[in-house]
Amino acid sequence: MSKYLIKRILLAIVSVFIVCVITFFAMNAIPGGPFNSEKALSPAIEKALMERYNLDKPVWQQFFIYMKNLFHGDFGVSLKTGRDIGATLLNCFKVSGKIGGVAALFAVIIGVVLGAVAALFRNKWPDRLIVFFTTLFTAMPSFVFATFLLMIFAVQLGLVKVFSAEGSSIVLPVIALAAYPTAYVTRLTKTSMLDSLGQDYIRTAKSKGVSTVSVIFKHALRNALIPVITYVGPMLAYILTGSLVVENIFNIGGLGQQFVKSINNRDYPLIMGTTIFLAVIMVVMNLLSDIMYKVVDPRIKFD
Repeated sequence: MSKYLIKRILLAIVSVFIVCVITFFAMNAIPGGPFNSEKALSPAIEKALMERYNLDKPVWQQFFIYMKNLFHGDFGVSLKTGRDIGATLLNCFKVSGKIGGVAALFAVIIGVVLGAVAALFRNKWPDRLIVFFTTLFTAMPSFVFATFLLMIFAVQLGLVKVFSAEGSSIVLPVIALAAYPTAYVTRLTKTSMLDSLGQDYIRTAKSKGVSTVSVIFKHALRNALIPVITYVGPMLAYILTGSLVVENIFNIGGLGQQFVKSINNRDYPLIMGTTIFLAVIMVVMNLLSDIMYKVVDPRIKFD
């Protein structure tokens, strides 16, 4: 187990480094610069700014300077606001994490329950109803569903206030973020449950007089959760960082909206900081999902 964890951590570090390399050089390969849109800047001021942020140096030299600072925990400062990027990312993550955490919990719990119900009532009306809604939410783009929620419940009915960093309701963003993951977890759970219920050990347990509740929850559902855990890791990373479109629709000041602004402003340090932050969350969540395999099924061995 320890050998496996060390190997995965090393691979995670390499993965994050590759993301840094690709992002940095791709970002600098695009024509133009972060100060090109500033019409009021004189050539002398623009030159001073380029020197201040090391943008006058060759790209490879900029990369080594950035990685050196990053190794010491310095993400740099924003080219547009002058604010510390590390503090900006943490403040934004508090917003995205709050909404994303609730959405992820909702998606996993509701998805597993609905999937189990659909499997137990296969080809009956509960199964058909669940299949209809899971298909609908899987096919519907998040920005369409988010816009629909905003128009109906916030604008037309006025039942829910649009979310803001000042503390308005988070109901609509949570529903919009959780809709697709809930539908996907439901389908995964149903498929896995049907496969588990058809296995020989389930028939053996039933023949020995094991109660139906014990067969379902202790044997069938427990084994059916392994494919779900495979998806939950990346899903958590996706939800916790926030959907770019959903955050912009509800005007949430989270990581997703910050990432979009940094690209529009060509704020190089903020783009790098946000990308690295998201990459770290992704590899950590994947590692945690692998570890959860062992918790759910102790028979699994790590190489």
